[in-house]
Amino acid sequence: MTEDSRTKAAVVTGASTGIGEATVRALTAEGWTVFAVARRAERLAALEAETGAVGIPADITEDDDVARLLARVTEAGGVDTLVNIAGGARGADLVGTANTEDWDWMYRVNVLGTLNLTRAFLPMLRATGEGTVLNLTSTAGLVAYEGGAGYNAAKFAQHAMTGALRLEEAEHNVRVIEVAPGLVRTQEFALNRLGDPEAASKVYQGVEKPLTAADVADVVRYAVSAPHHVNLDQIVIRPVAQAATHKLIRKN
Repeated sequence: MTEDSRTKAAVVTGASTGIGEATVRALTAEGWTVFAVARRAERLAALEAETGAVGIPADITEDDDVARLLARVTEAGGVDTLVNIAGGARGADLVGTANTEDWDWMYRVNVLGTLNLTRAFLPMLRATGEGTVLNLTSTAGLVAYEGGAGYNAAKFAQHAMTGALRLEEAEHNVRVIEVAPGLVRTQEFALNRLGDPEAASKVYQGVEKPLTAADVADVVRYAVSAPHHVNLDQIVIRPVAQAATHKLIRKN
């Protein structure tokens, strides 16, 4: 398959908000056919109307939903690219006071959700001859930090799965890309994690220019649009103010 003949069709999960929504917008603006996947049907309908993406409500942790999603995408002509963005964090407890339900949720969404989608679509991606899987992980999957153990554990697992998948799928000419953002200011991530608007706002307090969802989406768009033989194995993206996970410049 030549670059000009690529179908440029993608499934994007987590599409109802944040980086997932921004990625749908970035890809459709470049002429991609995009199947936008999330649980919130009303948000997908609005995104579909604005971008021309095909909204498919689904919970990636539910086998029946994943099967229905695969069937719809297959019927519509298939894709050559899977972009696993759905995920998230809950809580900031120390290990000694960890909430098991939060840990369970983070593992199911970040790890098993990515597994479910990847396993379902791999035969399709292999069949294209030039398939791509892009997993959005996090710098939390590369360096642990206090109060982050549950999210660290989930993202470290997703990072490891991505590395193993790259080794397994190279012989099938499926490229596997990891994008690991640092501090990104979105409408919901910190709020969903901490459950309090004031606490969520403090995450970004004094940071002059945190990354935006559109910043990360632009990197995702570039990575999946590059010629197929070019594999950006792992991309770490941070704001300049975040020199490392533990070093964040706050102006006030």
